[in-house]
Amino acid sequence: MRARIYRPSRTATQSGTARTSDWVLEFSPETARAIDPLMGWTSSDDMNSQVRLNFDTCDAAEAYARAKGLDFVVLKPKDRRPNIRPGGYSDNFATNRRTVWTH
Repeated sequence: MRARIYRPSRTATQSGTARTSDWVLEFSPETARAIDPLMGWTSSDDMNSQVRLNFDTCDAAEAYARAKGLDFVVLKPKDRRPNIRPGGYSDNFATNRRTVWTH
């Protein structure tokens, strides 16, 4: 069974970076998902697809995988530079504005 270790990226609906510093160990699916003919739900009999382990560091996740004898691959994250702009959204409501805020 193969596992992958990665650091999740932020979702597209949030501007913050919460839960992006932890490392995740997930197992690759062993069987394909099947569609239930009656209800149309997607299901799987692979119980390891539900396992998702969080670690503080990549080294801790690798040490766990080695201790359990798991075959794993590490996906390195592509770090982005922070987008901190001077005069962000909160400056629209600052009390020391020189001009009136209008739409």
